[in-house]
Amino acid sequence: MSSVITSRRYASALLSAAEEGNFLDQIVEELQVIKVVLEHSRDLVQALRSPLVNGDKKIHIFEEIFKDSIGEKMFLFLKLVARKKRAGLLPEIIDEFQILLDEKRGIINVDITSAVKLSDEQSSELVRRLEVYTGKKIRAEMSENESLIGGVSVKIGDTIFDGSISHQLERFRQTLVA
Repeated sequence: MSSVITSRRYASALLSAAEEGNFLDQIVEELQVIKVVLEHSRDLVQALRSPLVNGDKKIHIFEEIFKDSIGEKMFLFLKLVARKKRAGLLPEIIDEFQILLDEKRGIINVDITSAVKLSDEQSSELVRRLEVYTGKKIRAEMSENESLIGGVSVKIGDTIFDGSISHQLERFRQTLVA
């Protein structure tokens, strides 16, 4: 079974349990704490992925690192993941959990690239229009790329809306060459 499918199953089970038990907000906060720790400790991630470190040792590692920052329910989940030899998938499980939670809440991630830094007003208006277009709440990641010359490129999932001047010039060039 692929790691993506496995990660999604664990994430889905955690999300369902958190919703049914009415402790979703707590789980979201605690997963964020765990994610930050994992992002800042490559050694920890390697230990969790290592088949040489047994499940009990991984549980002990979880206890030592997270004893003061996560609740009992999250710790039970971490123990389950370690006992099932899936602790190495914890970063992927957290990512899948966030994807599932966003889907449930109607949030989509959008990458917006502009030639120059957009003002707060311009950014807000663009996000508002994208929310109207998609019918979903937008979580925008803004970036700048001078090679666009002008305009904006928006990536929503696998779809790219390229309104940049460089893209328009390229299309014009192709028209002239054809």
